[in-house]
Amino acid sequence: MSETAIETGQRAGGRRGRGAGGGAARRAARTAVSIETARYIERNIPNLEVLNEEALTIIETNAETVLAEIGVNFVDNPEALTRWRDAGAEVEGERVRIPRGLARQLCATAPARFTQHARNPERNVEIGGRSLVLAPVYGPPFVRDAAGGRRYATMEDFRNFVKLGYMSKWLHHSGGTVCEPTDIAVNKRHLDMLQAHMLYSDKPFMGSVTEPVRAADSVEMAKLLFGAEFVDQNTVMTSLININSPLTFDSVMMGALEVYAKANQACIISPFIVGGAMAPTTVAGTLTQVLAEVMAGVAYSQLIRPGAPVIFGAFVTSIDMNSGAPTFGTPEAALITYGAGQLARRLGLPYRSGGAFNGSKLPDAQAAYETANSLNMALLAGVNFMLHSCGWLEGGLVASFEKFVMDADQLGALHQIAKGVDMSENGQAMDAIREVGPGGHYLGCAHTQANFKDAFWRSELLDYKPFETWEDEGGRDTQALATARVAKLLADYQQPALDPAIAESLQAYIDERKESEPDAFG
Repeated sequence: MSETAIETGQRAGGRRGRGAGGGAARRAARTAVSIETARYIERNIPNLEVLNEEALTIIETNAETVLAEIGVNFVDNPEALTRWRDAGAEVEGERVRIPRGLARQLCATAPARFTQHARNPERNVEIGGRSLVLAPVYGPPFVRDAAGGRRYATMEDFRNFVKLGYMSKWLHHSGGTVCEPTDIAVNKRHLDMLQAHMLYSDKPFMGSVTEPVRAADSVEMAKLLFGAEFVDQNTVMTSLININSPLTFDSVMMGALEVYAKANQACIISPFIVGGAMAPTTVAGTLTQVLAEVMAGVAYSQLIRPGAPVIFGAFVTSIDMNSGAPTFGTPEAALITYGAGQLARRLGLPYRSGGAFNGSKLPDAQAAYETANSLNMALLAGVNFMLHSCGWLEGGLVASFEKFVMDADQLGALHQIAKGVDMSENGQAMDAIREVGPGGHYLGCAHTQANFKDAFWRSELLDYKPFETWEDEGGRDTQALATARVAKLLADYQQPALDPAIAESLQAYIDERKESEPDAFG
């Protein structure tokens, strides 16, 4: 396939200039547009493990009991029931009881790590092992910005979020339904959303899962972008398959899973858990249900195609027992997320969880506290694919432009923490300690001069200026700073080049599909 590579905005560098010319060059470098994406994270820090061997064994045994004695429902999907019966499960009506050991045996053929290819090969990601891939918010029907407030999302909003994701250094993945554009027919909007990911970004992206036919459209459009042979042999999409907890697999999501598994495209098998409503109120009980549901879903994917890439998913919140509203950034959700990571690693599967979770209506202190708790929890839990890593607001009902860039900025801190402690000769800094000695300072020493540019992570958003400067510039709060950054990123946006023939073939496919059926908004 012919594909035009893009300039990825390399850092301005070169020799340090002398005099006014050098200063001008440095100032130009600081203000130049840079379209740079950090490599996906490879952790050099340990995972936080909260369950001992006895606890893990109990949960795994209980999950096998759930599958064997209680079972799971595969609704409106007779082919799935036939597959399970042929595999040795007991099928009664729509209830499938899976003998002990069978689900785990089937899960064993799923890869522990896989590559998701981007149309720009420099932005391929590895999912599994000690990697962490960051993707934006997924699914909100509403958007919010400081100027327009809360409103239904449009396709223009969607395109702007894709552009922001492309311009955000610390995001590795373009995501999927970054918001739900309500100004396009339900049965056709997936075509426009996929096209936006393919045209306005060259990072990896997700496919549609809201109907099996939309999953099939995603595969066909990916073949136009990458080439049919390449898609047949490689994974170019990772898509979200939610389980209707408790213990129910509907035909829509399973139909999409079947399409992707047959095509060797990756799926996140993810229970949608609100503790106290869709799962028990206890950590161990919820982990038991999560493991049972994931094992059944992953095993089914392997019945479709052994070796199909899948991800162990866990989306977990608790419930406010007074209002019934979901809560985020809570201790219980953290313990479940840590424990699910241990269970995923014991199954030998990549792990999806975490995100910029919060229940706030605005990008305020509540949003920041809950988001910080959730992001750091996911890093320490050993998450490999973090959906919702930026932009999430109001329990996932809203994609916020300001919150998107606030979160995307903070993702840089995760990269820095994940590096761990540098114990090289330079990291030990003994030469600096010798040079400075007692009573000196390190500002001018050789070690500081050699390291200051990259010594510390620096926010591109938050304000650390003296009070007087901050006040003279209007006393802007973080939301105001974020509004300005959204405007700057969209103004600086440069579309990645794409072979015009590919772009035309995508448009022709979309036109043909849209003309083939009437609009449906229900």
